[in-house]
Amino acid sequence: MTQVLLCSAAIVTLSMGIRHGFGLWLQPITMDRGWTRESFAFALAVQNLAWGLAGPVAGALADRFGAFRVILVGGVLYALGLVLMALATSGLAFTGSAGLLIGIAQSGTTYAVIYGVIARQVDPARRSWAMGVAAAAGSFGQFLMVPVESWLIGYTGWQNALFILGLAALAILPLAFGLKEPAQPVAGAGPRQGVGAALREAFGYRSFQLLMAGYFVCGFQVVFIGVHMPSYLKDQGMSPQVATIALMLIGLFNVFGTYAAGALGARLAKRHILAAIYALRSVAIVLFLAVPLTPWSVYLFSAAMGLLWLSTVPPTNAVVAQIFGVQHMSMLGGFVFLSHQVGSFLGVWLGGLLHDATGSYDVVWWIAVALGVFAAAVNLPVREEPIARREPAAAAA
Repeated sequence: MTQVLLCSAAIVTLSMGIRHGFGLWLQPITMDRGWTRESFAFALAVQNLAWGLAGPVAGALADRFGAFRVILVGGVLYALGLVLMALATSGLAFTGSAGLLIGIAQSGTTYAVIYGVIARQVDPARRSWAMGVAAAAGSFGQFLMVPVESWLIGYTGWQNALFILGLAALAILPLAFGLKEPAQPVAGAGPRQGVGAALREAFGYRSFQLLMAGYFVCGFQVVFIGVHMPSYLKDQGMSPQVATIALMLIGLFNVFGTYAAGALGARLAKRHILAAIYALRSVAIVLFLAVPLTPWSVYLFSAAMGLLWLSTVPPTNAVVAQIFGVQHMSMLGGFVFLSHQVGSFLGVWLGGLLHDATGSYDVVWWIAVALGVFAAAVNLPVREEPIARREPAAAAA
């Protein structure tokens, strides 16, 4: 289990850490290329949507052929996408590289695939905790990588910074071999269920639908804030250093928040944890908008949002495994994450679109507040117990 956790944590640190700093490129790229913010935002919106759409496919392939093969391909695509992102001179090319290619790469190097391995290799009693460890690693990646990326942009230029990150992404390849699974995982014992039967069962189950609805909101909120907050703060007269520190604080406090959510998921009802996280996000945003904007108000908001940032990930995925088992965990987790990424697409794209239309981000902030209340409400009725199957044989392929 130690090897699985270490390699999983390192891969998520790289894959999530690199992408969390993409907002730092909005200003230098749009100014250098003469693009609008919507052009940049649309490419990252496509990235999130491509990530989500490719997630179930990457998950199904990982369930069938092994996660390490999928991660290998994802690592290569990630490096290639970063290089082409630096070379793109048109909005279409930028959308193809930063959007489509990197989005597909992320589907094979992040949570859906990683959590499938953890779910199959870790004892169910420690599953939520282990997922919290992996999610905390992704948060540490943000804390670690954002200042590095900011420094690289400042001292090497935005293009060279992307080339260097492309090389860094290749470190994912050797780490993938640490996630090779036994031919017959211990957790895989029991009746086999076909892919079609698993999908019909999940999408026909009310709690799965509610989890997807809540995760949609998660994607909208975190990607809007992660991508547009640096520009929002600059519009308000804040220095770039304030934005960098804000993103660092989100990453740092997210380490504690995701670990705590994973640990609490082994003791408390996960639906209650999720409802509390979404409700507290809305409260944090309202307070942020209500008080005078200062560097310290930004830092306090970032710390609060950090505690709530990816803390939805361990309980959401743990509930999926708890309800449906682990045979198709990566695939089902990929579909839940698809909902997250549809929300991400809208959050990042509407952030740019409505800013260009109204001259501010105010409307999007309040949309994020309303969605947080909605997500808190829809998670409360989720049923966490294993789904009752009349006849196991009937679910076979």
